[in-house]
Amino acid sequence: MPRVRAVLGLLAALAACGAVAVLAYCVHRDRKRRGDPAFRRRLRDREHRLGVEHLSNALLVCGQPQELLKVFKHTLPPQVFEMLLRKIPLICQSPGRRGEKSRAVQVLEEIMAENFPNLAKEINL
Repeated sequence: MPRVRAVLGLLAALAACGAVAVLAYCVHRDRKRRGDPAFRRRLRDREHRLGVEHLSNALLVCGQPQELLKVFKHTLPPQVFEMLLRKIPLICQSPGRRGEKSRAVQVLEEIMAENFPNLAKEINL
């Protein structure tokens, strides 16, 4: 019986050491990942894409999308604003509930054609 207890104690000690080693490895990898510039860039890009998705939805429901777009132009970083401009045609191409374009979509198409004609041509708006 004493040998069984010794073996079980040894197994428990090995399991505890293994758990500590796995936890230490996880902490090490997380610190290395968080310090990686590529990881930070990917995280920032993902946050920008999610933000652009929300901003494009705001443009769709806004009563004055042209004014909101002007605010975005002055407050957003240039690369995020360009992402938003590239998202507008995708919004405009999505079908409405009854197959007709909403007033906001019509206004957004006009804004793109008037203010950003090169981009509108590039994305076939």
